[in-house]
Amino acid sequence: MTIPRILITPGEPAGIGPDITIQAAQQAWPIELVVIADPRLLEERAKQIDLPLQLLECDLEQAAKPHQPGKLKILPLALHAEVQLGKLNPDNSIYIIQTLEKAAALCLKKQANAIVTGPVHKGVLNHAGIPFLGHTEFFANYCGVSQTVMLFVVNEFKVALATTHLPLTQVPQAITKLHLHTVLSILNSELKKWFRLTSPRMLVCGLNPHAGEDGYLGREEIEVMIPTLNELRQQQYAVTGPLSADTIFTPHYLQQADVVVAMYHDQALPLVKYVGFGRAVNVTLGLPFIRTSVDHGTALDMAGTSAVDPGSMLAAVKLAQKMYK
Repeated sequence: MTIPRILITPGEPAGIGPDITIQAAQQAWPIELVVIADPRLLEERAKQIDLPLQLLECDLEQAAKPHQPGKLKILPLALHAEVQLGKLNPDNSIYIIQTLEKAAALCLKKQANAIVTGPVHKGVLNHAGIPFLGHTEFFANYCGVSQTVMLFVVNEFKVALATTHLPLTQVPQAITKLHLHTVLSILNSELKKWFRLTSPRMLVCGLNPHAGEDGYLGREEIEVMIPTLNELRQQQYAVTGPLSADTIFTPHYLQQADVVVAMYHDQALPLVKYVGFGRAVNVTLGLPFIRTSVDHGTALDMAGTSAVDPGSMLAAVKLAQKMYK
């Protein structure tokens, strides 16, 4: 395809996912946007937020065409229950999973080029009996990929996670030599592939305060991280660390880096959301297709109102387009 076909899964139907999808459809794009959703849900939400929307059923056998403002290609998928704004309904959990499965299947069959995901509510999915840690883990499992890497992008600022949705008590055991080596290898190759960096400069956070303080505040850096990073440097990886996480995000270090690698979720995400909340994009590296996502949750209390900001959805679509190019 000369023009990429990018799929959108709006996520939780009672949240702002449908809103930001409709808002993204209001502008022209040099790509084809195709939403996988219930048509009636989008039509009703468009009326609620007073935006024009014409849904056109997508013919996957036809070549992709640039998106026209106010018109949106759709692959229809019926909801399992009525949607009330701001009210989670476990009965629609299967519908949410079906949108993700359909999007992944189409990308694996090369009928689409990328997936942009709206926010889901992990709690209601698990309450419905569907084990769900997050989109990253879902797509990895669906594609049979043993390891992926979660990357956050805010303009040129990039932060990757060595572990994702784990309780803090489980993080030290998860950061083994093999795991860290695999994460950095994926990150290195994927940054070359999708972001065209010849030799990605990676700064690695220590796990412990002050990167372990020579073993006085923890020995993971000495026993796991330093040997792994030394091995990667011998393989010509441009990797530096482990560095103290309380100073690694200062300009002195960031000007030397293409990406910072944090050891766990909340070592990086507070800063990412402080720097670029509403503009940051979550990228899953290591999949056989491009996947980007918004950086925020379902915002149930804002659904169907004028308070919804589509900034992160717009950024996610733009980044998927840029990565495809």
